[in-house]
Amino acid sequence: MSDKIPTRDVTPSPVGQHEPGATVSQAMYAKREHIYVREIKGLFQRVRRVANWGLMLAFLLVPWIPWGERPAVWFDLPGREFHVFAATFYPQEFILLSWLLIICAFGLFFITVFAGRVWCGYTCPQSVWTFLFIWVEHRLEGSRHRRIKLDKRPMDADKLWRKSAKHAIWLAIAAATGITFVGYFTPIRDLVVELPTLQAHGWSYFWVGFFLVFTYLNAGWLREQVCIYMCPYARFQGVMFDADTLIVSYDAARGEPRGARKKSLSHAQAREAGHGDCIDCDLCVQVCPTGIDIRDGLQYECISCAACIDACDSVMDRMGYPRGLIRYTTEHALEGRSTRLLRPRLLGYLAALLVMVGLFAWTLGDRTPLDFEVERERGRLFQTTQDGRISNVYTLTVRNRDGEDHVYRLEADGLTDLALDTRRLEVPAGASRQAVVSIIAPPEALESPSHPITLRLTAERAPNIALERETRFLGQLRR
Repeated sequence: MSDKIPTRDVTPSPVGQHEPGATVSQAMYAKREHIYVREIKGLFQRVRRVANWGLMLAFLLVPWIPWGERPAVWFDLPGREFHVFAATFYPQEFILLSWLLIICAFGLFFITVFAGRVWCGYTCPQSVWTFLFIWVEHRLEGSRHRRIKLDKRPMDADKLWRKSAKHAIWLAIAAATGITFVGYFTPIRDLVVELPTLQAHGWSYFWVGFFLVFTYLNAGWLREQVCIYMCPYARFQGVMFDADTLIVSYDAARGEPRGARKKSLSHAQAREAGHGDCIDCDLCVQVCPTGIDIRDGLQYECISCAACIDACDSVMDRMGYPRGLIRYTTEHALEGRSTRLLRPRLLGYLAALLVMVGLFAWTLGDRTPLDFEVERERGRLFQTTQDGRISNVYTLTVRNRDGEDHVYRLEADGLTDLALDTRRLEVPAGASRQAVVSIIAPPEALESPSHPITLRLTAERAPNIALERETRFLGQLRR
């Protein structure tokens, strides 16, 4: 796998060599050259566009979906509640988020081992928004050669309105992105009213502005620089590839020697004349969003968007040659060896992924919309009542994680003749309540100074919502 450091050519001395002892300096990074991406149509670009538009519409529309009196997806940070449709999660369940992120990481590892950087080419937000900005550019400034000419000519009325309209639309898309992102944390129906009337919270303005600026910069100006220099995935992906990973590759054995030829020359005639299938049209370079030449071999800049495949296939169709000069394939296949798609490492990632997804789904399905904690009174181990019985005091913190108000029935078990001074606790939906509970037991029931007891909470209207906690009951043995 090629992992070249971009450099600039060093101009040689007049005699063709550097003077002995002379210091030669090279830039660590090449000066960026603007990439004019050519628009191309084809199977893979249709798949990519459907994926891009689907993901973008989902991102923009989900905050507007109502769910009762709240948004369907709402991360309520001040209330410490995270609503995802019918489910509500709390900070105490942060482990579920960690688990979900680990599942996503293993899913990315599995996809990378199987088919390289297809995540980057089809579903990465940077790629999705960049392709949208390029699509706007194509609509307003024209095809690739028109955009090159437009940038070279002096500013005039036509160039001014096209550039102004492009950047205005870019800023509008960036603003919609920022507002939508904040809309996942603040109800978006209120947000779009409060922002223009200057009634929104200061942090709302900050984060809308933050995402507006960086969406505009990353998708409009930096583009491939984010993928090449800023994204860590581009750097560590190489250790996950193997010779059986599906990657976008140029078939050099079939394409070389490349060169121009008459269109009237048939495939068989071109072969007899010593030509490879590549006509050196450079179309694969012109459509690449990162500006690489796939014919130079696998490069970390490649995001596997398959634009070069569609471009090359269109040329092969026009020439009457077989498709697939550039295609999704493996290093083993290019070498004429058999490819093993199902291999131990891939199956290992798949097995781990399926186990984690299954356990995560089981945990969500078995999740009780109730939580409570029991803490003994720290100031005194136990008390003796007037009638000689033993009393222990506990503080209960009850959290109702359900969407409905509940009255919970409290029961204690573990010792005979246990008595509680509090039997019912009322907790509104999504709220927490604390209650001080005194539990009393006769001294003859104690077999040791410390005895385990179980406290059980049960929702009166929903007996399936119940939870138990174990604690200790302390006392003094009768002598």
